[in-house]
Amino acid sequence: MTMFNPAPKPLRVALYMRVSTDEQNVDNQRPALEAWCSQRGYSVAVVYQEAESAWKDGHQSELARLIAAAQQRRYDAVLVWSLDRLTRGGPLPILSLHHKLGTWGVRVFSVQEPFTEYPSEITDVLLAFYGWVAQFESKHRSERTKAGLDRVRSQGVKLGRPKGSADKKPRDRRYRIKPH
Repeated sequence: MTMFNPAPKPLRVALYMRVSTDEQNVDNQRPALEAWCSQRGYSVAVVYQEAESAWKDGHQSELARLIAAAQQRRYDAVLVWSLDRLTRGGPLPILSLHHKLGTWGVRVFSVQEPFTEYPSEITDVLLAFYGWVAQFESKHRSERTKAGLDRVRSQGVKLGRPKGSADKKPRDRRYRIKPH
């Protein structure tokens, strides 16, 4: 009598794509993510995409949805273009997210960081390093932007909206910090 061993089910993968501004587009990331899954025989279970800064805590609503679905085990892995798409907060946030997803049996893969596909004893060190690099890059970009604004101000240019102008669309007040 022979035992029937069914083929293992392909991994169900959640794609997470993020860009920092409305002027950018996630369409550059999606083909690579889908091709990565296809090459490995994985199925795309769900796609999350958003245009939010990875620095603004609480603003990544799609990431929050992804985490909630992971807790319910709706997929087996999360795939991102690069780890900095998840957070630019530094080593602790990326390690915390990786650990949280791992406790629910959800792996994190990155197209740009192939070590994520082959976890080892050094994975946490590499995650922390890539988290640090993302934070470092973001801080330096911010410093360059501020230096440019200071230069323009020193030339007498007034920045911001003209006095008395109004918003063209209502502001999203969900994340406003309320005074004590």
